[in-house]
Amino acid sequence: MPWPPDWDDRIAGSVCSLCAEGRPEDTKYGRRIVAGELSDAYLARRGLVRGCAIVVWRGRHVVEPHDLSAAEAATYNAEVLRVGRAIQLHCRPMKMNYQTLGNGSPHLHTHVSARWRDDPAPGGPLPTGPNVERPQAEWVADLNALRELLAEA
Repeated sequence: MPWPPDWDDRIAGSVCSLCAEGRPEDTKYGRRIVAGELSDAYLARRGLVRGCAIVVWRGRHVVEPHDLSAAEAATYNAEVLRVGRAIQLHCRPMKMNYQTLGNGSPHLHTHVSARWRDDPAPGGPLPTGPNVERPQAEWVADLNALRELLAEA
């Protein structure tokens, strides 16, 4: 599959959907579990496994982590790790994964995912799909617990 025809505009930020959305409570991905100083974290409504979140950089349009200043990078990374720690404490998975890719949406964001003994890709990264709707009661309970943990941190 080739790169999208508007790739250069996405890189430049002139058609960046993550910049355009601002700092909403809800996105197409999920609901916000914490608003950090420089990022927002959202618990996924759909995923291959329980305990997946996305942490989105909310400063100026940035594609790569190395485009951040040292102070910005330290704050962003601390916010990503804070989300991972909360998922680890609440869900108790066997492993956590952190993926900063941006090949579909070139705006700095990190996928933070719990890994389980019976997940679909043991020993490798989670594939891109097919994602399934998380059970509503589980998702709401996880959302509330993670918000509480992140409020305490």
